Amino acid sequence: MTPLVGGVRARGGRESAAGPVEAIPIAAPAPVPLTPPAPDAGDVTVTVRPEPPAPAWGRRRVLLLNATYEPLTALPLRRAIVLLVCGKADVVHGDPTGLVLHSAAGSVEVPSVIRLRVYVRVPYRARVPLTRAALMHRDRFRCAYCAGKAETIDHVVPRSRGGTHTWENCVACCARCNHKKADKLLAELGWPLRTMPTAPRGRHWRLLAGLVDADPQWLPYLGETAA
Repeated sequence: MTPLVGGVRARGGRESAAGPVEAIPIAAPAPVPLTPPAPDAGDVTVTVRPEPPAPAWGRRRVLLLNATYEPLTALPLRRAIVLLVCGKADVVHGDPTGLVLHSAAGSVEVPSVIRLRVYVRVPYRARVPLTRAALMHRDRFRCAYCAGKAETIDHVVPRSRGGTHTWENCVACCARCNHKKADKLLAELGWPLRTMPTAPRGRHWRLLAGLVDADPQWLPYLGETAA
């Protein structure tokens, strides 16, 4: 038997005298990506889907009247339905289109105006908060200078010249007159005021101060200033 030389037997029975054979490291295969490679930019088709609009039910408001038909506030529709189901209010005016909500227990007419069955005392604030909505209602959405459609609010005496942000110094104004007036006084322009601005009075103004759009069925309960 041929002896081993260097620990390796040569082919054909002969031993290799070159010494031990060194192990050659073999690189591990590259990892396979889990996601397919992105196609060329020319092959990509991007589809943008618009977000669905918010449901109109979530924005809907219902006018709440006291037992004396005094306007109190504009409730979310969900809260108004709860008052009706619990027997705390009655429908005064339903939805103009005659919508009805159905459930397993029954059906409820979608209201536009509801009235409390029991009178609720509400603290009366003599001073109505000045808001854009209330100011527009007071001036009937008409410019105090040209009687055009009002779009902005103007200070009769500009604030840069000492004017205050009060009912008596604020009027509804169209964009054209507001831009032309700028920081000038009415005496400098020779402009008259159609009416003298005053603070509104009446409990319904608490509601109008935060009301932008009113349902036509609300107007008889809000006074002619909301028309």
